[in-house]
Amino acid sequence: MDFLQQIEQWAVKQPNQAAFSWRGEQVTFRQLKEQSDALAAWIASSYEHDTTPIMVYGHMQPHMVVSFLACVKAGHAYIPVDASIPADRVVRIAESSGAKLMLSPSAIPFPELNLQQVAGEELHNIIDSHLGQAPAAELAVKDEENFYIIYTSGSTGNPKGVQITFNCLQSFVDWMLGDFGLQTGQVFLNQAPFSFDLSVMDLYPSLVSGGTLWAIDKDMIAKPKDLFASLAESGIEVWTSTPSFAEMCLMEPRFSEEMLPSLRTFLFCGEVLSNDAARHLLERFPKAAIFNTYGPTEATVAITSIQVDHEVLAQYPSLPVGYSKADGQVLIVKEDGTPAADGEKGEIVIVGPSVSKGYLGSPELTEKAFLTIDGQRAYKTGDAGYLQNGLLFYNGRLDFQIKLHGYRMELEEIEHHLRACTYVQSAVVLPIKKGEKYDYLLAVIVPTEHSFEKEFHLTSAIRKEISSMLPSYMLPRKFMYQSSIPMTPNGKADRKKLLSEVTA
Repeated sequence: MDFLQQIEQWAVKQPNQAAFSWRGEQVTFRQLKEQSDALAAWIASSYEHDTTPIMVYGHMQPHMVVSFLACVKAGHAYIPVDASIPADRVVRIAESSGAKLMLSPSAIPFPELNLQQVAGEELHNIIDSHLGQAPAAELAVKDEENFYIIYTSGSTGNPKGVQITFNCLQSFVDWMLGDFGLQTGQVFLNQAPFSFDLSVMDLYPSLVSGGTLWAIDKDMIAKPKDLFASLAESGIEVWTSTPSFAEMCLMEPRFSEEMLPSLRTFLFCGEVLSNDAARHLLERFPKAAIFNTYGPTEATVAITSIQVDHEVLAQYPSLPVGYSKADGQVLIVKEDGTPAADGEKGEIVIVGPSVSKGYLGSPELTEKAFLTIDGQRAYKTGDAGYLQNGLLFYNGRLDFQIKLHGYRMELEEIEHHLRACTYVQSAVVLPIKKGEKYDYLLAVIVPTEHSFEKEFHLTSAIRKEISSMLPSYMLPRKFMYQSSIPMTPNGKADRKKLLSEVTA
């Protein structure tokens, strides 16, 4: 039984179980099946003999998930487009993908788009008028057909459409349900917007295992009082987020086992999980297992994992990102294209069935990043790392390397050492340019509680501590202190916003 069939079975086994919950709105497994079948029947009849991808626009509304399943049941990949994405980027995604239809649970503010738009009341009317209907089962996306397409930032400034097939997602879901101790009927946190592939880590494991997704939207995150009220009500058992989001929650003293007594699993991806953040989480949630994972969108969310316990924290000041899942392989390749020795740094290359087919409509970009190794698809990540006895260590983006006063350095390495400091809760390092060259490094710090009266005393203490770990040329020249690090809608540190603020 494939994962789509497994989702369908819950409409019979537990029809009244909530599949998705957001701000008091719920969709049960029966409603999820009936409504996605109805919408899929309309799509199949309206777009007969057409398999172009369909854009689905919105935020955390339950009918986003209904629309996703409707698209794939009718034989179309879906493109999730979050409401936070700027209009210009939405237009470029529409043009790049060749989409002819956009669905949305609410209004679509893009009259300039040259495609059919079905939104709000019209979408609900279509579903209601087609209840009881379903497309032919053989129409559904399968095998090497695209299941979803997520657009990521491209170095050219144009978004790149990463094609994830049915088989890619099946490989990922099988791994998630097999290796992380997940149980039937659990409540999963849904924090990441659907246009960020971290959301796939909770969406499909939850649906396939008959669980309930508890959605946290961007307005809640902006209002901590609302956020923690929702978390306290949720009964969450499986937490999926970026490390940055968890670090923000840790700033609230009530964020603990007392608030979330059922929480048993933390799943982290998308950023570096610091030793300090993991340690605090273990202190606050002693009954929970913490998993650090790694993977780019192009390899279907994540492909390595390790459980971070007290032994791992004691052994590794900089946490590893884990061992490869069984059906995949991680290689480290040196600049000259030869394999790196054990413990030797190079580019991380991922091989296996969860690797994407490439970028939609971009053969040149696909050829540059994807290849075939031993008959399997492989992806050159652009990430630096090394393997030690099969355990992967991530060393930042190769394109996060900069040259400052003749020295080549990795900004994420400096950030790692800053986060390990006694007086630092969170840190981002920004390279500041003068003309065309980098002139100095600025450290943006969220400090821990301290007794220093003046900022320069705090700076002096941090400098002293990191100078024992970093050469002098890697020490930030300037330090700036803030109560929090701004985050992107995806829950990552917003480096662009910080840079624009400090250089304005």
